[in-house]
Amino acid sequence: MPSPATNSQPAGSSHLLRFHRPLLALTQLAICIVSVMAAFVLRFDAAVPAAFRAHLRFALLAWPVTKLLVFWAGGLGRGWWRYVSLPDLIRLTVGNFAASVLVLAVTLLMGPAGFPRSIYIIDLLICVMLTSATRVGRRVHWELSQARTRDVSEGRTLIYGAGDAGVNVLREIRQNSSLPYHVVGLLDDNPAKHGSSIHGLKVMGSGSDLPALARKHTVHTVLVAMPSATGQQMTAILQQCHSAGVAFKTIPSLSRILANVNLTSQIRDVAVEDLLGRSPVVLEAALIEARITGRVVLVTGAAGSIGSELCRQIARFAPAAIVGFENSETGIFHLEHELRKAFPEVPFHPEIGSIQNVHRVEEVIGKYLPSMIFHAAAYKHVPLMEAHLYEAVENNVFGTWNVASAAARFGVGEFVLISSDKAVRPTNIMGATKRIAEFIGLSFVNTDTRFVVVRFGNVLGSNGSVVPMFKQQILAGGPITVTHPEMQRFFMTIPEASQLVLQASAMGRGGEVFVLDMGDPVRIVDLARNLILLSGLRPDEDIRIEFTGTRPGEKLYEELSHLEEGTVATQHEKVRVFAAHAIRQPDMKACLSVLRDGCANRNAAAVVAALTTAIPDYTPSAHLMAGVVPLKRAQASD
Repeated sequence: MPSPATNSQPAGSSHLLRFHRPLLALTQLAICIVSVMAAFVLRFDAAVPAAFRAHLRFALLAWPVTKLLVFWAGGLGRGWWRYVSLPDLIRLTVGNFAASVLVLAVTLLMGPAGFPRSIYIIDLLICVMLTSATRVGRRVHWELSQARTRDVSEGRTLIYGAGDAGVNVLREIRQNSSLPYHVVGLLDDNPAKHGSSIHGLKVMGSGSDLPALARKHTVHTVLVAMPSATGQQMTAILQQCHSAGVAFKTIPSLSRILANVNLTSQIRDVAVEDLLGRSPVVLEAALIEARITGRVVLVTGAAGSIGSELCRQIARFAPAAIVGFENSETGIFHLEHELRKAFPEVPFHPEIGSIQNVHRVEEVIGKYLPSMIFHAAAYKHVPLMEAHLYEAVENNVFGTWNVASAAARFGVGEFVLISSDKAVRPTNIMGATKRIAEFIGLSFVNTDTRFVVVRFGNVLGSNGSVVPMFKQQILAGGPITVTHPEMQRFFMTIPEASQLVLQASAMGRGGEVFVLDMGDPVRIVDLARNLILLSGLRPDEDIRIEFTGTRPGEKLYEELSHLEEGTVATQHEKVRVFAAHAIRQPDMKACLSVLRDGCANRNAAAVVAALTTAIPDYTPSAHLMAGVVPLKRAQASD
């Protein structure tokens, strides 16, 4: 039974709550008495013969008591009538039928002989109608009183979606007068629903009718109640709402609806993630639990976007402890406080250090002896790494070697490398160093540690991603800067990426390169336009979009797989695996030796030559080569 405090009880009626059940009992008793009298009056045309008055007296005494006992035994005397629904009415009908059966038995055993059989049927029908009518009437009265408490001139709302989610949202809005929505109708793109009535409100049309309907009915807000809408559908709805000049909100995906039946509490602004139309991730929890539960897990780069979300997701599976290895003291400080508050039962050990410091890496791994390592620490900003060749190699390559070799030395059960789509046919230093990092992992396949690689593309909202940058530019009044009108990227959300990393790691046997399903690529200019629309502004009018040209090392299109790698299916629909070739460790060490010498001597030409030798499909950017060629000439003249 809902708490009275949560249902906006009027102050003047709160004292009646103490008498709630006695009032229900008295009402039901009155209904039973009325139904008996009405049955006799109807059966005998308003004049009960003297021969049947004894029957009437017995029925008035025995039948209401018998029915009340059945009602209360069946739970029909409990609950709030203002929330009555179809299942309640069905239960009420069944309860009345059971009560009439018991009435018949009691009468045959104890009552006077010669009861007309039609009286039982008439009494049953009248009792069903009256008990149902009182409950339905109470609900109608409640909803009308709730509607009167709203200022109908404010919050005039259309619900977009006349399915189950839309109907549930409408029902909850009507039951909660504190919500700032006055629903005037529904929209649905299914023509078969147009003109139909749902809870007294008309399905007025489809999304294309929104601008006209918004003007006609003075609509202020549209609630998008379509949890399964695709990204393309959400983008179209966004544009229609913007054309109509109305605010818009949505409800979350089906998985979140199932976790919280109160839909109105989940109404939120439309986010850029909704426009991707990505379906919720379904994890094979048992498989992940077998790898994580009760074990120590270490995450490098733990305060980063992916690293911190990995820690949150790992904590859900009750590890023995999480070790967060991070170079940023501020980031790891905040993560520690967050995890200890959200998961107090999971020990979290923050460890400050750089993966470039092999002694510190070995010290931490030797101290905690983790069963799993998720290696998320890396430099990832393409233009910055293009300008900082040595730092990219020292961190992404040598740092990965330090962690991987320490993992093998201390017998860590599993090592998971977080890689990037930019490692495929790399055209920049960031991608090339991540490809070498993949080679490092694959060179340890013959050790006791299972080494697996997980590749994915861009994540929305990560540090340095385009979304936060675009939002800042919008707040500043523009312009939004996009490098090229045809620039495309794969996108997924941070939680989705982290969950799928766990899924892939649980499936790994060692030596695989897993690739996450990134869906369809998104044009960056389309992303920018949608963010402007989400801000309630007009692209190219309120906020300009400027094209600045591709940056050093950037591709127009990213790839997730290499043509020479053979695709192998997995049991999870969002995870694919490539049968990667193992790398001989002596060859790997020889490559690293050349890279070390090049970095130590600050010889860019030697570093780039080593990378192109190790990665035949690596194409250095023109920006990088512009600095390397003069260096080669200078060295030749010496």
